[in-house]
Formats: sequence, C-alpha cells, structure tokens
Amino acid sequence: MVNSTIAELTQQFAQPGELVWIGLRPARGAAMQSVAEVFADTGSGLQGDRYQGQSGKRQVTLIQWEHLQVLASLTGKPVTAEILRRNLVIKGINLLALKNQRFRIGDAVFLTTGFCHPCSKMEQVLGTGGYNAMRGHGGLTAQVVTSGLIRVGDPLTVLTEV
Repeated sequence: MVNSTIAELTQQFAQPGELVWIGLRPARGAAMQSVAEVFADTGSGLQGDRYQGQSGKRQVTLIQWEHLQVLASLTGKPVTAEILRRNLVIKGINLLALKNQRFRIGDAVFLTTGFCHPCSKMEQVLGTGGYNAMRGHGGLTAQVVTSGLIRVGDPLTVLTEV
C-alpha cells in the first residue's frame, strides 16, 4: 500500500506466525516441561505453569524462534527454548511488532503487555555475556484475555481493531 500511515503499517503482517513449542514451569526452579497443548486461562495463565504475576500482566512469556539461532551465534553455544524459560516459541512473525496488540493462538486470545527482559540468571545459563546476548531478544509478556486451548502448530494471527 502506497502512502500508508504508521498506524496502518503496524496492522500489516506478511504472514501469520506459528506456535512451535510450549513450555511449562511446574514450580520455581523446576525444569521446563515441553507439552503439545495447554489451556490458557484468563484468571491464571497457562494451566500447569507456576507463574502467576500479581498484576496478571505476565501470565505468558513468548520468544521468537528465529532468535534462538541469533542467541547461539552471540554466545557460541546451542540455545534451546527450555533453557530460556519462556512459555511459547513463535516463528514466522516479528514478535516485537506485536507490542500493544491482541492476537489469537488456537482458541485463546492474548494481549501483549510488555517486553520480557532478560534476568541475571541468563548469565549463568548462557555463560559470560549471556545477559547482554539476551538484551533485545528476550521476547514479550502477555496476558490471556479469552480462555482457550492452544496447540503446537497453531497459527498466531493479529487481531485488528474494529
């Protein structure tokens, strides 16, 4: 579209994303559990995940699949979704473009609530420089606004305001 406004451009995506991995943290410090599907609940986030933020704004964490290879390149070691402790791994769409957006995965609708900045634990997990490697690649936080089942392979589609 020629001469589009910035507001119009922020609603245009080349393709939907795809949910390629789901991880749950059953308890603080416990290993991530990979699952094929999970129920996303407006009151508590992902069923079976221990994290329930006080404000509810950090019910779910997402990271971009393409960034796993970037992080591996920056740290010199393999990087998997499990060690980064994010809940959902999405490929094929720029997650940072989802800031302040509502989006659907499977039967659930989410609202992006912020950036998922790295914590100091990333230095331990990824080695020296791991924290800095994660900066700008930590993904997003979101809250569930419509409950529903989500499955690996589900598309992520951005919902435009009506």
